[in-house]
Amino acid sequence: MDLYIGNKNYSSWSLRAWLMAAKSGVQFNEILLQLDTDSFYQQLKAISPTLKVPTLVDGDITVWDSLSICEYLNDTYLAGSAWPQDPKQKAKARSIASEMHSGFNAVRNALPMNIRASRYVELTDAVRKDIERIDAIWSAQMAEFAPSNAEGTWLFGQWSIADMMFAPVVMRFITYGVEVSQASRAYMQHVISCPEMQAWISAAKAETEIVAADEAGIDR
Repeated sequence: MDLYIGNKNYSSWSLRAWLMAAKSGVQFNEILLQLDTDSFYQQLKAISPTLKVPTLVDGDITVWDSLSICEYLNDTYLAGSAWPQDPKQKAKARSIASEMHSGFNAVRNALPMNIRASRYVELTDAVRKDIERIDAIWSAQMAEFAPSNAEGTWLFGQWSIADMMFAPVVMRFITYGVEVSQASRAYMQHVISCPEMQAWISAAKAETEIVAADEAGIDR
C-alpha cells in the first residue's frame, strides 16, 4: 500500500489520510511529494486522475480524496470500527465529518495549515462564524464524552473518521492563536498529544521547504 502525500507542514488533506492510516495500524509506504513543484504533478500524472494528494494505491485499487481514503481503510481493514457503532452517533459523526470536508471555506482560505509557524491574521466575520461553529461542535462533543472539561477525548469517545477530518483545524487554530472554549482547548490538547500526531508535527517542523501561498499572516 502506497500513500502519496504533500509537505507535512502545509498539506492538511494529506494529514487526514495519513493519520487515518497510522491510527489504523495498516502497513503502508509513505511517499512524500513536494507541493508547488513540477515534479509533484509529474509523479502524480500516472497515479491520480486529480493530480492531487492524498492518493492511496492499494494493489490495483486507487483511492483519491481524504474522506474516501478514510472510508476505504475503514471498510477494508477495520470492519467499520472507525465510525461509532451506535446508529445515532454514527449519523452525527458522518454529518460533522462531511460538514468539515465540504465546508468552512473561510477558515481554509484565511488560515492555511502551517504547523511550524506562529502567526497573527485579522479575522473576518466569515472566519469568525466558521470558528464559532467548529467551537460549538467540539464543545458539544466534549460535554457529552468528557463532561468534566478537564481532560479532552476524541469527539465520540473513541477515535473516528470525524477526528481525522478535524485534525488539521486543530493545527490551524494553534498556529494562529484562535480563541475557543475551554472544552475545545481540551479537545485540541487531546488531539496533539496523540503519538501519531506528535510524529507528524515533529516531521512538519523539520521541513524547510516554503510554499508561499500558505504563508499567511505576520509572526506573533
